[in-house]
Amino acid sequence: MHIDETRTDHVPAEVRQQRAAVRELRHDPDDRPFIVIWEVTRACQLACAHCRADAQQRFHPDQLTTEHGKALLDDIAQFGRPTPIVILTGGDPFERKDLEELVAHGTGLGLSMALSPSVTANFTRERLASLREAGGKAVSLSMDGCRAQTHDAFRGFKGTYDKTLEAAKVTTDAGFRLQINTTVTRRTVTELPDLMVQVKDLGAHLWSLFFLVPTGRGQALQALDAQENEDVLQWAHDVSGYIAIKTTEAQAYRRVAMQRATDEAPPHGELYDQLMARTLELVSAEDLVNRRPRPPLATNSGRGFVFIDHVGDVYPSGFLPYHCGNVKDESFRGIYRNSPIMLSLRRPDAFHGKCGVCPFNQICGGSRSHAYAVTGDMLASDPTCAWTPPRWLAEHPDEDPITGARTAPVLLDVVGSPAPVAQENLRAAADH
Repeated sequence: MHIDETRTDHVPAEVRQQRAAVRELRHDPDDRPFIVIWEVTRACQLACAHCRADAQQRFHPDQLTTEHGKALLDDIAQFGRPTPIVILTGGDPFERKDLEELVAHGTGLGLSMALSPSVTANFTRERLASLREAGGKAVSLSMDGCRAQTHDAFRGFKGTYDKTLEAAKVTTDAGFRLQINTTVTRRTVTELPDLMVQVKDLGAHLWSLFFLVPTGRGQALQALDAQENEDVLQWAHDVSGYIAIKTTEAQAYRRVAMQRATDEAPPHGELYDQLMARTLELVSAEDLVNRRPRPPLATNSGRGFVFIDHVGDVYPSGFLPYHCGNVKDESFRGIYRNSPIMLSLRRPDAFHGKCGVCPFNQICGGSRSHAYAVTGDMLASDPTCAWTPPRWLAEHPDEDPITGARTAPVLLDVVGSPAPVAQENLRAAADH
């Protein structure tokens, strides 16, 4: 929803308060994305437990070449200003020897270029310096536990935790903005308060909480249930005055922020109490409110956010396997603006179940990836959201709030069947 901010006289004060709790794009997300994730390779030396890319140690033979990549960046730049942020991810983008050339080309076009590497032998002080010289602005690293035991088990290699701590220092020393990404699962959730303090001490400008989508290798992990998700989101809101936080695949964080702005949030549960009790053992209550919380940004899959895989296939996100086109065959701008799949994701009032009637659906929209992972229908309601709109309860007392009691997903027959897609780092999106 694009709002004319110059006209507020007719808007109720409560609505203005809620709108102020989120950041909305100042350009039309139907026209251009805010963030483009480009999986420059699937090659990676790690074997992370949550990986969507099912990363390999060798390059795919059809991986986009240097010239393909430059042409893609040219296409992205032609969206015009404000140009999208471009995140180079993988696999491990540091596997590519032409990475500096791609970063320099994008920078020369006026694009903001960010990187999401793995912490392997490729991650060196010298490589960071050359990428910074090429124009790279931000680096995101993953920390999935506050202890080596937790993080190393998650990443599949002993010693990765200590290397990540060193990599964070190297990143900031090189002049990059640092983002830390953390996957939220049952295995890791109780470590969040301790990890929060570590992330702050590392000098990160942003902490990104990725709420596990149970696909790929991530199917072996345990995602939180809806009430636990709600508790983590409420906790994240309450500590966001201590450290800037964004969420990935937890669009309900925007709904939480809007409800909290007018004291309408639903009650929290035991997990919130547990997280906050530990937080207050580590940080004073005054430190938690020492600055205004960072408002979450209103983007969603196919609506301000888009993913390009290593062979040039375009998807609304890396967790929505609906193929929209290939940049080798057609303009990326045309795919983003005109794909029927993308267009369907920009009409939240047509979503199924409770999301379709939710008063927050234009700003939140729910996680389309979680909806697809659980129901097979990307237009179904977000099963990880604990809140049900009163309108749904009144109008549909006997219908399922997630699917709207539909027996089969409708979209599959309208815009085509899902196609395989591989990537790890939707969560790596550096929301600057």
